[in-house]
Amino acid sequence: MESKPIAAGKSSFDLVDVEKVFAELKLKPGTAFLDVACGRGAYSLAASTYVGPEGHVYAVDLWEEGIAALKKELAAKAIRNVSAHLADVSRHIPFADQSIDTCLLATVLHDLISIQKAEGTLSEIQRVMKAGGALAVIEFKKIEGPPGPPIAIRITSEELIRTCRPFALAPIKTLDVGPYTYLTLFTRG
Repeated sequence: MESKPIAAGKSSFDLVDVEKVFAELKLKPGTAFLDVACGRGAYSLAASTYVGPEGHVYAVDLWEEGIAALKKELAAKAIRNVSAHLADVSRHIPFADQSIDTCLLATVLHDLISIQKAEGTLSEIQRVMKAGGALAVIEFKKIEGPPGPPIAIRITSEELIRTCRPFALAPIKTLDVGPYTYLTLFTRG
């Protein structure tokens, strides 16, 4: 496995209106939630309160240091409805077909596109998501930064929708979730 993926250790969590994101996701107790390329798991930890003890949050990343930090935090806080998994999401997400209700890709798809790993990742997301499930993609607006990646690799919501469409992911809506970021919600057909 790669020792440190692009942007490892960086998080958009503090740049995003997290309450607005989770209000749009409408997570209910009992939800199976997947945080794809989770980093240190800030979104995973936030999601754990929404899915409740009946639900589960699966945090997956290629970055060993981030997964180790998340596991340590989960143990320290005795959080039992989140599990952290080391995996290359562009090759295999370690869950059964159609086992996930809601997936999140938070400010990572632009990096996956830039290293030609988006198709593998979206294919795996399509495989593990239940029919009718939701995918939330948070991306940086295509404006000059900082914060965020160089403008050359940022993607517009239209580019995002074109990228996701071949994977049976139909757009529901796009909205701003901060001065630098937007959220596009998809449903899996």
